[in-house]
Amino acid sequence: MSGGAQGDWAQFAAVAAGTLVSEDGTCIAAGLLIRAGRLGALFGIASCAAGIFLGDLGLWLIGRVFGRRLLAWSWVRKRLPRDRVEDLGREFDQWGWKAVVASRFLPGTRVPMYVAAGMVGTRVDRFIAWTLAAVLVWTPLIVGLAALSGERVLATLRGFLGGGWIAFAGALVLCWILLRTVTLGLTVQGRATLMARLSRLWRWEFWPAWVFYLPLVPWIAWLAFRYRGLTTPTAANPGIPHGGVVGESKFDILSKLPPDWVVPGARIAPAEPDAVEPATARRPRVRALLAIMQDRGWTFPLILKPDAGQRGAGVRLIRNADAAARYLDAHPRAVLAQVYHCGPFEAGIFYVRMPDEPRGRIFSITDKVFPVLTGDGASSVETLIRRHPRFRMQARTFLERLNGQTDRVLPLGETLRLALAGNHCQGTMFRDGAHLRTSGLEETIDRIARQVEGFCFGRFDVRYADVDEFKAGRGFSIVELNGATSESTNLYDPSWSLLRAYRTLMRQWALLFEIGDRNRRLGHAASSLREVLADARTYYAARSRASLAD
Repeated sequence: MSGGAQGDWAQFAAVAAGTLVSEDGTCIAAGLLIRAGRLGALFGIASCAAGIFLGDLGLWLIGRVFGRRLLAWSWVRKRLPRDRVEDLGREFDQWGWKAVVASRFLPGTRVPMYVAAGMVGTRVDRFIAWTLAAVLVWTPLIVGLAALSGERVLATLRGFLGGGWIAFAGALVLCWILLRTVTLGLTVQGRATLMARLSRLWRWEFWPAWVFYLPLVPWIAWLAFRYRGLTTPTAANPGIPHGGVVGESKFDILSKLPPDWVVPGARIAPAEPDAVEPATARRPRVRALLAIMQDRGWTFPLILKPDAGQRGAGVRLIRNADAAARYLDAHPRAVLAQVYHCGPFEAGIFYVRMPDEPRGRIFSITDKVFPVLTGDGASSVETLIRRHPRFRMQARTFLERLNGQTDRVLPLGETLRLALAGNHCQGTMFRDGAHLRTSGLEETIDRIARQVEGFCFGRFDVRYADVDEFKAGRGFSIVELNGATSESTNLYDPSWSLLRAYRTLMRQWALLFEIGDRNRRLGHAASSLREVLADARTYYAARSRASLAD
C-alpha cells in the first residue's frame, strides 16, 4: 500500500474513531472540513457513517455479552433500571424503525435502547438493518447541514476571534447547538424537550441547585465572617448532630418528638456487610420488618426511605413483602419504615426560635401540590406529560417513575397521580402557604418544637386530611423534621419573582447564623469544619444511588 493510501486510511480511521467519542461533534467537524476543502465529501461522510455504525454495533455487543453484569454496577443501575432495559428491548423488537428514529432525535435514548436491544432483544437482523438504514440517512444529513451552515458561522466568528482553532472550535459548538435544535424540533417529543430546556432559562425553580445557590455564596461568606465561623450553623440545633447539616438520622430526630404527633415509624438496621443467604431465603432485614409490623399491628402499604437522605431521594410506597425485600436489597444502609399516611394534603412548616426566647414562630408554610395527570381519552400518558407546560419540565423523572404505563391512554376525565413524595425535585409543586397560617397552628407547632431539646431551627413536613382542622392546629402528623440545611421551600412558588425568593433565602440564612451564634454563646460548641467534611464524605460515599422516589 502506498504512503498516500496509508494516510487516507489513517485519516478514515481517525474520523471513524472520533464518532465513538462524540457522533455529533465529529460529523459537524467533518462538515466544516469538507466546506474548507480539507476533506472529501464522500470520504468524510463514509468515515463518519462507518464509525457510527460500528459504535452502534458495539453498544449492541456490550448489551449481549456484558449486559447482565453491567446492570449489577450501582452507577449503571441508577441510570438504567433492569425493568426499563427489558422494556426497551421489547419495544425495539416490536417497533424497530420507530425505536431507531426516536433514539436519533431524542438525546440520551440511543445508548440504553441499543444496549437493551443487545441484552434482551431477539431480532438481531432487524437491529442491523434498521440501524444501518438510520446511519445512511442520518450521517449525510448532519454532515451536509454542517458543511452548508458551518462556513457562515465560521466566517462570523473569525471577525471576533480571528482565524485558527479557536474560531473552528466556536463554530463547532454553535453548529452543534443549531443542529441539535433543528433535530429536536422535528418530533413531538423533541419539541417538548426543547421547550422545557428553553423554559428553564427563566423558570428558575427548575435551575440546578448549584446554579440557584451560586449568587448566595457572597452572602454566606459575609455571614460566616460576621458570626466568626463557616460552621456556626452547626450550633443552631444542639440536639441534632452538626445541627442537621449532613447525615443525621431521620428516625433519631423523630424519636425526640411527642409520639402522638408523629407518623409511626421504625428503623431497619443496615445490612451486615459479609452476610450471605440463599436467594430463596427471606433476608434478615425483611424478617425484622415483618416482625415489627406484626408486633405493632401495621399493614401494607408502608413507606420505606433512607434513614439519612435528602431531597426525597429513595422514598418508596411498598405494597407487599416482596417489594420490601427488593427495596432493602437495593438499600443496604439504614432504612426508615413508616406507616403510610394517605393525606391527601402535605405542608412544610418552617419554624425558628431564638435560643434565649421562650416562644418560637412559624417563619413560613409551604403548601405542596402533587402533580396529577387528567386523561383526554385519546393521548398516551407520555404525550400528556410532554404536552403539559409544567410536567414536561420534569418529564424524565415522571416517565422513569411510570415505567410500563407511559403508553397507556387515560380515559376522559380519569386522573393519574404522578408523585407521592412531597419534594420539588420529585415533581411536587410548592406554593406559598401563608393562607394556612393561624395563631392556633403556630401555638401547636411551637409547643411541639419546644419539647425537642436542642431544637431551634428547621422544617416540619406534615400530612393532613382536613384543611380546617390543620389550620386550627389539629389533625396532622409529622413525616419528617429537618434541621439546619432545611429550606423555606415556599420560595419555589412559581408565582414568586426571583428577587423575592432570594430575599427569603437570605433572611433564612441570616437567622440560621444568628441562632447558631447565640447557642454558641450559651455554651453549645459548633462542629469543626474537619468533622463536618469527614461526616459529609462518609455520608455521600455511602448514600443510596437510587434518587428516584414514588
